[in-house]
Amino acid sequence: MDDTRPTLASYTAPDEQLGVGGVMLRDAWYYALPSSALQRGHHLHKTLLGEPVLLGRDADGKAFALRDTCIHRGTLLSKGRFDGREVECPYHGWKFRTDGQCTLIPSQSPDQRPRPQDVRAQTFPLAEHQDNIWIYIPRTGAAVPATLPPVPEVPAVADRQQLHVSMIFDCNIDLAVIGLMDPAHGAFVHRSSLWRKEDSIHEKHKAFSPLPESEGLGWRMDRHTASRNSRAYRIFLGGAPETEISYRLPAVRIEHARTPKYNYCGLTACTPITPERTEVHHVMYWDVPGAPLLRSIMRPLAHRFIDQDRRAVMMMVEGMSFHPPTMLVQDADTQTRWYYRLKREALAAQTKGRPARNPLAPVTLSWRS
Repeated sequence: MDDTRPTLASYTAPDEQLGVGGVMLRDAWYYALPSSALQRGHHLHKTLLGEPVLLGRDADGKAFALRDTCIHRGTLLSKGRFDGREVECPYHGWKFRTDGQCTLIPSQSPDQRPRPQDVRAQTFPLAEHQDNIWIYIPRTGAAVPATLPPVPEVPAVADRQQLHVSMIFDCNIDLAVIGLMDPAHGAFVHRSSLWRKEDSIHEKHKAFSPLPESEGLGWRMDRHTASRNSRAYRIFLGGAPETEISYRLPAVRIEHARTPKYNYCGLTACTPITPERTEVHHVMYWDVPGAPLLRSIMRPLAHRFIDQDRRAVMMMVEGMSFHPPTMLVQDADTQTRWYYRLKREALAAQTKGRPARNPLAPVTLSWRS
């Protein structure tokens, strides 16, 4: 009798990451920081995808982003003064407007070159939306397209952002993303006597569909009634909510849960700092009454939740340092496969100079969690 059952080798996964593992996608929007972190007339430094970025807000309240190295000798411009209009290099006093144009080179006499008008610092496209600041990181030497990719947004469930929590994961972007999207770890990584116990594992069947290409490369877990072990949602929203979850490249997950009375929306975004360091942001919106009290309760809970994921990912990083063989299973690991597949498509589209195409198709997945 012919045995067609899959063998262990059928599930090994080295090819999933081939050519794309650890690659930081460019020509993409990345979460930089919440709007509240950037005050009028102030500037600060961030490292995004290995790029030094000066983020500032001018005297009129408009946010901007410059490459945070002086075009003269490479000094960090963020170490210099900012008067709300111009940034001054602390080394030689060169001044730059917020659009990158140099306005002063103190060491140059009128007959010497370059003149200030000949010099311009690199800028990064910036979008401020729903109390979040996003930066567009282009490929080296690539022109920024006239029509930029859409900034991920959440349903308008509240007048403003209610809470932002961020944490550094000492891992590459891939491990941060797949660690956060994994659907089967909740009962073990996030177990709690209040809302999630180890034995609260149930069979789940979820319908998925690809995102329209106008929304970027990604997929959606279609709207469904939350599972029986979603006790935290039931407490927070006062009943069993309907939930929809979407994921899009490069690293944005949006979850919208609603009951007839209230809404909750969570935006989780992973932004590479370097190839081996990632900042994870979690932004929360809700229209449940009592926001100040709820923020004081939710902040430590959200921090604990993300830190549980961070510690789980770091245990994976430690194990992966031994270069073990690994595998991907059905169907719980299908979203991990999709992530690498879409990442490969994005890179191929950039290389060939064509629009990216979403290769995914609607499907129902089943797992226990």
